[in-house]
Amino acid sequence: MHPPAPHPCLSCGACCASFRVDFSVHETQEQGGAVPDGLVVPVTASLARMRGTDHARPRCAALTGSIGQRAACGIYEWRPSPCREFEPGSPACQRARARHGLPGYTESE
Repeated sequence: MHPPAPHPCLSCGACCASFRVDFSVHETQEQGGAVPDGLVVPVTASLARMRGTDHARPRCAALTGSIGQRAACGIYEWRPSPCREFEPGSPACQRARARHGLPGYTESE
């Protein structure tokens, strides 16, 4: 029997280097949530942003590795809700992959 294939996102990471990631401040450690405060940029009294995602060429500060080769979230267990809700193969995923010159996502990855 073959071992299970690694999750396709572990060889991609394009979403982490394509979008601004805004979320409720209640998800930050300071407010009792899980997202590490050192990776958070305050936006308003109720809104926070992942550090690095507001740059002209976004790249989340929690992203490790190389896009399209081997990528991972350094805070996967503590990532904010937009990251938890992002779906592999979604239209946004396909756009992110295209931005980085990667082929479209397929279920067989």
